[in-house]
Amino acid sequence: MDACVFCRIVAGELPASVVYEDEAIMAFKDQHPEAPVHLLVVPKKHFASLAHVEAEDAALMGHLMLKLPELAVLQGMAQGFKTRINTGRAGGQEVAHLHVHLTGRPSLK
Repeated sequence: MDACVFCRIVAGELPASVVYEDEAIMAFKDQHPEAPVHLLVVPKKHFASLAHVEAEDAALMGHLMLKLPELAVLQGMAQGFKTRINTGRAGGQEVAHLHVHLTGRPSLK
């Protein structure tokens, strides 16, 4: 996975604006944001896409999905946010490492 840009970010070989990290996942700011808040949330384990996740990965994927609302709140999006997973080239996936786009605007108080 040496050529995978997200694996290199996870390994600390490439810089990123990391906002969250634990033993299984990492979240960092997208370099080309589509919204005021735009995070990429990636599993540290390499999957080329969502189509490559298997049943044995259910706990990891559950952890990732449950962390998304927490990250949204930490980024000021308590009132709502968007998630998107592009899968495969035809699905708009540009980096061949499973990632979730977490986007939105900080909530008004």
